[in-house]
Amino acid sequence: MLKLSKTVLMLCLTLSGALCYASGMAGTENEKGNDGTPIEVIESTVLSGMDKSNAIIPTLNGHMLFIMFNENLGQVAVEIMTVSGASVQCLSSPTPNGLQVYIPYAGNYIVTFTLPNGDVYSGEFTVSD
Repeated sequence: MLKLSKTVLMLCLTLSGALCYASGMAGTENEKGNDGTPIEVIESTVLSGMDKSNAIIPTLNGHMLFIMFNENLGQVAVEIMTVSGASVQCLSSPTPNGLQVYIPYAGNYIVTFTLPNGDVYSGEFTVSD
């Protein structure tokens, strides 16, 4: 009788865990739509004649700005500033790879990418609390 009650209790425990996992109550699933908001990159100045805006992929997730370069563009200068023109961060990144930048305050921002050949691309985004 004791073995039977232990088996039934273990079965109930296993089933309740499986049902919680399946319904998402366990919190182990990825939330849809929380992969980040893509930022549209527009061409500001083109000196080379070739549009490389599709090689720059900035994504905003909360206060984190993720930037991926899927082509070798050389050493790219990245500047993040507020829409009023106050500089938040300036950095340089070799490509093809990516970088992460934490934006501490909520507000409207502009990210500017300057390629070694002089081409300039930019995108606007909003960080909210």
